[in-house]
Formats: sequence, C-alpha cells, structure tokens
Amino acid sequence: MDRLMKGRTVFVIAHRLSTIKNSDVIMVLDHGRIVERGNHESLLAKKEMYYQLYTGKLEQE
Repeated sequence: MDRLMKGRTVFVIAHRLSTIKNSDVIMVLDHGRIVERGNHESLLAKKEMYYQLYTGKLEQE
C-alpha cells in the first residue's frame, strides 16, 4: 500500500491504527470533529485520544 500512495495525497479512513501509523498527518475525529492532528509520534506524545485508542486505554463514556 505504501508504494501505491507514494507521491500522492491520499485520504485513508481506518479503524486499524497500524494502517495509518506511517502517515505524514493523522487527523483524529470524535463525533465528526477533528480533535487531534499530527503524526504518529507527536500524537502519542500528547497522550490524548489517539494515545488512548492506540494503547487500548480509551474509556467508554
């Protein structure tokens, strides 16, 4: 898949975070709104929603 996307702007909607881990920009949506934006490393460092999703620690409300 990386080979097909190289040099292109691609929008990927994914439930499996490993699919987007190498993306330049990841946007995290919550109820249709962008709540976080960054690459994998920066989003993990923030320890907000993406971190909770990635580590499986997202609390159900």
